[in-house]
Amino acid sequence: MLFHVVPVDQWTADMDRPYAPASLAIEGFVHCSPDEPAALAVADGLYRDVPDLLVLQIDEAELAAEVRWEGSEDMLFPHVYGPIERAAVTTVLTVSRDADGHAWELTPWA
Repeated sequence: MLFHVVPVDQWTADMDRPYAPASLAIEGFVHCSPDEPAALAVADGLYRDVPDLLVLQIDEAELAAEVRWEGSEDMLFPHVYGPIERAAVTTVLTVSRDADGHAWELTPWA
C-alpha cells in the first residue's frame, strides 16, 4: 500500500476524473509515502496549516501508472508517474491533530 497526503478540497474537486495533483504537472509524479507514520510526518511537517487533510491509502497493484521507489539509501519514497485512479484508493483517512496542531492519528473519513 501507498499513502498520499491531500487537502480535502483537492481530493473532492473533480470526483469523475482520476486524481492528478499539481505535482504531477510540475514534477512529473505524485508524491507518496511508504506507510502511515511517514504520511503523518508529511502531514505534520508540510501541511501543518491545512485544517482539512486526508491520507489516501492506494493499492499499488491497481494503478495504471508506473511506481518508482526513489530517494536516498536511508529512505525511499514511492512516486507515481501518472494520475491516481480513484478505484485504486482503498481507504480515505482523515488526519487528526492534537491540541498543538500536530498530526497524530489517521481515522476513517466520513
